[in-house]
Amino acid sequence: MKMTVKRLYGTYDTQSDRKITLFGWVRNHRPQKAFGFIDLNDGTYFETIQVVYDKSHLDNFEEIRKTRIGSSLRVEGSVERTPDRPQPFEIKARNIQVVGDSQEDYPIQPKRHSREFLREHAHLRSRTNLFTAVFRVRSLLTHAIHKFFQDRDFIHLASPIITASDAEGAGEMFQVTTLDVDNPPKSGKTVDYSKDFFGRKANLTVSGQLQAEAFAQAFKDVYTFGPTFRAEKSHTATHASEFWMIEPEIAFADLRDDMDLAEEMVKEIIGYVMKHAEKELAFLNKFVEKGLLEKLESVVNSTFARITHREAVEILKTAERKFENAPSYEKDLATEHEKHLAKHFDAPVFVTDWPKHIKAFYMRLNDDQNTVAAMDLIVPQAGEIIGGSQREERYDVLLRRMEEMNVDSDELQWYLDLRKYGTTPHAGFGLGFDRMLMYITGVANIRDVIPFPRTPKNCEF
Repeated sequence: MKMTVKRLYGTYDTQSDRKITLFGWVRNHRPQKAFGFIDLNDGTYFETIQVVYDKSHLDNFEEIRKTRIGSSLRVEGSVERTPDRPQPFEIKARNIQVVGDSQEDYPIQPKRHSREFLREHAHLRSRTNLFTAVFRVRSLLTHAIHKFFQDRDFIHLASPIITASDAEGAGEMFQVTTLDVDNPPKSGKTVDYSKDFFGRKANLTVSGQLQAEAFAQAFKDVYTFGPTFRAEKSHTATHASEFWMIEPEIAFADLRDDMDLAEEMVKEIIGYVMKHAEKELAFLNKFVEKGLLEKLESVVNSTFARITHREAVEILKTAERKFENAPSYEKDLATEHEKHLAKHFDAPVFVTDWPKHIKAFYMRLNDDQNTVAAMDLIVPQAGEIIGGSQREERYDVLLRRMEEMNVDSDELQWYLDLRKYGTTPHAGFGLGFDRMLMYITGVANIRDVIPFPRTPKNCEF
């Protein structure tokens, strides 16, 4: 019968002497004169299975003895328990066929490779222990997020990838066009986008938030989960040009409701991964970040602190240390500030009520007229991972804020319309999926948690 590695690890104690068929790839091979050992992995489980073969049972023994790392095999044999050895069982092979041979220059050999080297072989790096662990956790985290929202009756919105609006007002967007870039049609000295595919200038989205707000005014609780794009020429370990975002929007809700949802989500999705990726997290805890499991357990069991931006600055100003960036009541928090605050509370912390001039136009203006009902979630050892706010539902206030920040109201008239036709108090936030994955796995570079990363000057594969 056909079997998978994952299923075997769950049922091997009932499979003794049973004939099975396995398909997989050679992770390691130790051939001897009259027998050999193959570590086989089929992608269904983090662990490999040891396949033992010998000359007396294989007609093609010499061929199998020469099998190289990376080759794919079909293995027929029986399960034999090995309670006195590190692995609980092994496969005694009676027939092995090479499905796909691997060439001599296969670059992923059973030794330590630098992550820089593996990025150059991104089409093969998922066959290593590190990336097997990372990308299985990525899959589980994806499911955990959908499960969290679906269990709470949220509606999933497939927000558009091509858009004419800039939700962040940052202007760092990738343009989408079918025009001849060497000789575009012009109206005077400017490009005539009326001749373009969409009849107007279009870009890859930086956020699905604005569209999610529209759906929240019909479905109450919604979320988007999809790719977003930023044309920032940033080469840091936490920036990528293509990344995924989770963006819920909740109607009839304020900033407190927003923080409650964010805290509940972070705890639940981390807890889900801890329960379903024990092998992977144990490996990452040992080889990537010492104390990873303790860190994650602490977040799941902690109560998130909540302070205002002003209170945060006061804590920083009275700290018994010097910062490279002086904390200011009028400025954003630097990374060093965020890490100090997380350490100060020894727990994740929400920072709320930010100066309006450093936040986006859509955030609700507070009664003091100087701050907005925004929140950032800062977690220990990572800094800010969530940004959100109560949205400005008052038509006249939103219009005034757009004018103050030079946001084209004509381009976003549909967004203003939402405030005219049955508006509600509502809120939402954005979680960078890849940065959350970095936090859960302990992997320090965003290029190593994205299967095929897109960064400045890099669009391979």
